[in-house]
This record gives sequence, structure tokens and C-alpha cells, in this order.
Amino acid sequence: MSALLDAWRHAPTQRKVWALAAPMILSNLSVPLVALVDTAVVGHLPHAHQLAAVAVGGSLYTLLTWAMGFLRMGSTGFAAQAAGRGDGGALRQVLLQGLGLGVCLALLLSLLAIPFSSAALSLMQPSAELDQLARQYFQIRLFGLPASLATYALIGWLLGTQSARGPLAILLTANLLNVGLDLLFVLGLEWGVAGAAWASVIAEWSGAMLGLWLTRGALARYPGHLDSRALQRWSSWRPLLAVNRDIFIRTLALQLVFFLITVQGTRLGDATVAANALLLNGLTLTAYALDGLAHAVEALCGHALGARDRHALRRALLVAGAWSLLASIGFALFFLFGGHWFVALLTDIREIRALAQVFLPYLAVLPLLAVWSYLLDGLFIGATRAREMRDAMLIALALSLPLAWWLQSLGNHGLWLAFLAFMGLRSLVLGGYAWNMNRRNLWFPPGEITDAQCAATRE
Repeated sequence: MSALLDAWRHAPTQRKVWALAAPMILSNLSVPLVALVDTAVVGHLPHAHQLAAVAVGGSLYTLLTWAMGFLRMGSTGFAAQAAGRGDGGALRQVLLQGLGLGVCLALLLSLLAIPFSSAALSLMQPSAELDQLARQYFQIRLFGLPASLATYALIGWLLGTQSARGPLAILLTANLLNVGLDLLFVLGLEWGVAGAAWASVIAEWSGAMLGLWLTRGALARYPGHLDSRALQRWSSWRPLLAVNRDIFIRTLALQLVFFLITVQGTRLGDATVAANALLLNGLTLTAYALDGLAHAVEALCGHALGARDRHALRRALLVAGAWSLLASIGFALFFLFGGHWFVALLTDIREIRALAQVFLPYLAVLPLLAVWSYLLDGLFIGATRAREMRDAMLIALALSLPLAWWLQSLGNHGLWLAFLAFMGLRSLVLGGYAWNMNRRNLWFPPGEITDAQCAATRE
């Protein structure tokens, strides 16, 4: 308890946590806002299939880009550790590797995108008008794919250098420009669905260009020279690729859980799957807020590990953990006592409202269980220990699936109990990995401490 109080009273750590967390929370919350504006703008077009085309085409594009989210997380840990060591050369290498990997993946995905979209649309069996417009929207959005993936790497790298205002500027610029161009192209110039797609492409490239420009300031703070020969050696790429691979597997396992919830909810009836989807929006809102603190943990813990500063690592974890717990308690109380307002805001269908309110207590418990997995994910990302994140996710999934099968007789209550167990197991297993690494002194393995690390530690 004394360690927690000492860390809580440490004003520099409090300032560092919120200097990173507050901009990232605002950045995160700007993302769903754009989706709402897109829907509202296209929703004013005269035909229903136009709105459906943006929804379908956008979902296909989001699936491609979301699967590459490891570019952001992988860059953060390596950049934070390089910054902690004061190693400007390594920072430049991480930046170029992230950008290069993003562009290569964009080219690969572009080759797979057309057959992928054709297969997906054939499974959906849309009308001829919807099929044509959805393909048009999706194919236009592909022009922004390199910029979108490069932005992932840029945001992760900037966050690793503890420049949270950079990601905020990128996302706000891109999202606000997207909104403005939507209004101009769709309603002003009457370009319809194609206008909405081109608005997103221009916004994505604008965000990427701004991100490249913002790297100048971070690089100026960490002078050094890029070793161009290192980029030609496989050994220089292996750590980054291994981390990205493990994060990718971990993310696929997490999305499998949400997919199975949707599948099982569908078997329980249309009203049940709608109510579950509505309540999971509450989890998404919670995750956007708590992820801001997790992002702060990524940057601060990665920096402390690079500087080999045990005290800074402990303080960052304790302060961010305390704020995360307080925030999760706040969300739990809101969903428990004010959840009916949240449900009423999202739907006016009486049957779905009534059903969602029955399961609100599960949503209230969820932040208290999930918060620790968010926080520990931040620690492991900062430490570039993605293998433990991957294994914890797979273990939690393997233990939860039999439980979900056993609880089927309880209907939707059983489904929510299994989901709560999954989130709790995920936190417990991650906590077990963290405790074991601390016991075996694996956070700071023996090694020579450079002058730059000593200087960084003293600061």
C-alpha cells in the first residue's frame, strides 16, 4: 500500500500518465464519431441501398485494415524502448521498418482485396444495385490502404516517443477532414456513394502526410544516424515481425470470441442478438476510454524498460492501474444504475430495450474484469513481449469454450457468464505471466547499461 501511495503522490508520473492518456482517449472517441457522421450523411441520400452499400463496403475495408492493427502496437514497444535508451539510430530504424512493412502489406492486401470482396459479397447475396455500389465504394477505398496502414505505424511510433499529441493531431485532422469532405462531396457535389469513399481516401492520405511531418520533432529530440545496412539484415527484422505475428494471432482469437457471441446470440433469436450487440457497444465505449490509459502504460513502461528504470516502471503501472480501476468502477456504477438511459439512447424498440435491461448487470461487471487485461496488454506491448499476450488469449479462449458449451442450457445468461469468465481468465493469465516474469527478473534481463541508458534513467 505504501508503494501505491508513494507512486500516487509522485506528481511527475501523474503528469506523464495524463499527458499521454488524455489525448489518446480523445483520439479514440473521435473514431466512432466519424462512422456516425458517415451514416448520417449517406443516410440523407434517396435510396436505402446507397446507405447499405457504404455499410457493407466499409465493413469489408475495415476488416482488412483492422486485421493489420498490430502495426500500431508493434511499433509502440520498440520505439518506447529505443527512446528510453536514448538510441536515436534505433528509433529511425523502427520508424522505417514500420512504414516499410505497412506499405508492403498494403500492396499484398490490394492484390487479395478484389477476390476477397467478390467472395464476401457472393455469400451475402445482395441486390444488383447494392452489389454494384458496394464494390465501387470498396474499390475506391483501396486507394487509401497504404496511407491507412502507414498511419498505424506512425501513430504507434509517435506514442512510443511519448508524443500523444501527434496521434491526436493525426486522427482529429483525418476525421474532421473526412466529415467536411463527406458533406461537400455527397451533399454538395452530389457524388453519392463514390463521394463518401473519396472523402475517406483523401482524409487517410492527409493523416499519413501529417504523421510523417510530425516525426521531425520527435527525431530532433533523439539525434542519431540510421544504419542502412541493418535494414538489409534479416536479424534486424525478426524481432518486429515476431511481435507483429503474435499480436495478429492474439487479435484474431479475440475477434473469434465476439464472432461466437454473435453466432450463439443469433441462435437464441433476433431480439437477443440485437440486445447483445447493443450491450457490447457499452463495452466498446468502456474500452475506448480505458485504452487511453493502456496506451500511456505502453509508452511509459516501454521507456522505463529501455532506460532500465525499475522505479519508473513501478510508478507508471501503479498510477495508471489506480486510475484505470477508478474509471472501471465509474463505468460499472453507470451501467448498473443508469444503464437504462444508455439502452434508451440506442434503441426505441420496446422488446429489445426490455431484453437488454435484463442483462445490464453483466455489462456492469464487465469493466471490472476487463480493465486488468487492458492494463497488462499495455505492459506487455511496451515490453515487446507479444508471445505472452498471445498465449494468455489462447489459454483463456481454450478454457472458456468448454464452459460456454456447458452453460448453453442457461440461454443468454449462460452466454454472458461464459464471456465474463473469458475476460476474467484473460486478466488472470496475463497477471500470472507478469508475476512470473517479475519473480524471475525477466523484465530487466542482465546486460550492459550504456551511457545513454544511464542518462535516461537519471532524467
